[in-house]
Amino acid sequence: MNLYALLQERLAAGRPVTVGLIGTGKFGSMFLAQARQTPGLHVLGVADLDPQRARGAFAATGWPGGTAAAESFEAARRDGTTHVTDDAGALIAAEGLEVVIDATGNPAAGIAHARACVREGKHLVMVNVEADALAGPLLAAEARQAGLVYSMAYGDQPAMICELVDWARASGLPVVAAGKGTKYLPAYHDSTPETVWGHYGLTPERAAAGGMNPQMFNSFLDGTKSAIEMAAVANATGLTPAPRGLRFPPAGAEQLAAVLRPQAEGGSLHHKGQVEVVSSLERDGRPVERDLRWGVYVVFEAPSDYTARCFAEYGLVTDDSGRYSAMYKPFHLIGLELGVSVLSAALRGEATGSATGFRGDVACVAKRDLAAGERLDGEGGTTVWGRLLPAADSLARGALPIGLAHGLALRKAVGYGEVLTWEDVVLDEADGAYQVRREMERRFAPEAAAAAQ
Repeated sequence: MNLYALLQERLAAGRPVTVGLIGTGKFGSMFLAQARQTPGLHVLGVADLDPQRARGAFAATGWPGGTAAAESFEAARRDGTTHVTDDAGALIAAEGLEVVIDATGNPAAGIAHARACVREGKHLVMVNVEADALAGPLLAAEARQAGLVYSMAYGDQPAMICELVDWARASGLPVVAAGKGTKYLPAYHDSTPETVWGHYGLTPERAAAGGMNPQMFNSFLDGTKSAIEMAAVANATGLTPAPRGLRFPPAGAEQLAAVLRPQAEGGSLHHKGQVEVVSSLERDGRPVERDLRWGVYVVFEAPSDYTARCFAEYGLVTDDSGRYSAMYKPFHLIGLELGVSVLSAALRGEATGSATGFRGDVACVAKRDLAAGERLDGEGGTTVWGRLLPAADSLARGALPIGLAHGLALRKAVGYGEVLTWEDVVLDEADGAYQVRREMERRFAPEAAAAAQ
C-alpha cells in the first residue's frame, strides 16, 4: 500500500521509473492519460505500427506539445520527454528502460515481445490477455527464471480478480469462486460482427461514428473474451474451470454467495475453487438487480462457526447457511489504473497477477457449419467463439486454441457447436506463436494431467 511513497523516493533521488508502451489503442491511451499525472513515472518511449496514431494519443490525453518529439531514446532520457517509434524491438532494447507494457491485443506480437523482454532484461506488464491465455504459463516461467516480472495488467478484470483472491487467502478465507460480470445470453455465442450492434442497442452507423471495432466488441459479447480472461485467472490463482466451461449464471451483488456455491448446496458451481462469470441479464433478458456487468468478485467460505458468527456480526451478505459470503468491486478502470502494475514491477519486483501453471485453456467452437477450405477469422469473428476448458481436457482433445485461429484454413468440414482440433486446420508449423504454444503444452502437460486426477 506504499507504492506512491516508494515512487516519490525514486523521484527525490532523481531516478524516475521508466516505462515503454507498445500499442496506443484505448487501453494504452488511458494509461498515458494518467501517467502524466503520476510524478516520478517517465514514459521513455512509445511504439506503434502507426507513429502518427501514437502522437495523436499524446495530444488526445492532454500531454504538452513536444512531449512525444524526442529524436531518440537517449534524448528522451536526457530531457524527460518521449521517443515515438514503429519499432517495438528497439523500444524493448532501449537503455535505461525498466518496464514494458504490451497493449497490442495481438497474441503473436505479445509472445514475441515477452521473449524479447527476457532477452533484454526488462519487466513486462501484459495487457494483452490474448497472449497470456495462449502461452502465459511458459512466458511467466521464462521471466521468473531470468529474475524478471511478468505481470497481468492492474485495472483489467483478471488482475483485479487475482487481487480479491489474494485478499481472501491472506485473510484465511477459503476461496469458493472468483470471476467477473458481463452481459450474457446463450444466443450471444452465435453473434457475429454483422449482428453485434443490435445486442448493444446501437446502429452500425452510430458505432462507426464512435470508432468502435465490431469484431472486438463481438468478442466481449459472444463469450470469447470472458473465456480468455478466466483462463488467465485460473492459470494465475490455481482456481479451475468447470468441465464444460463457463455457465454465466445470472447473479447480482446480493446474490453472489447463494448462486456461487456448490450445486449440492443449492448453488450453480461444479466444484469449490472455480472460476465463473456472472450475467447481468436473466435468461429471459430482464436485467439483474445490482448487476456486476463491469465488476469483479470473490466468494469465500467461513472456515469455522466463529468466523460465520463474525460474518453475521459485521453485516456481511451471506447465503441462507450463513457460511458463504462475497466481496466485490462494482467497476474497473482498465488503463487508468495500469500504473499500479508498472510501479509494482519496478519498485517491488512483484506482479499484479501472473500465471503459475496451465489450468485453463480457450478452445475454438464453430458458430455455424463450416466447410472445408474456409478460413477462420479468429476471436470475435463469424466462424468461431472461444469456450473455456480445463487445460487437461483441452490437451486430451487436441483442441485448437482461439489465439491461433485467425487466418487458418479448414482441412475438413466442422459442424455447428463442435470443438475444433489441430487436425481440423492447415497449420504453419514454422510460425513463432504456434511453436511457443506447442512448447508450452509439452512443458505443462504433465502438470495439467496430474491436476485433473
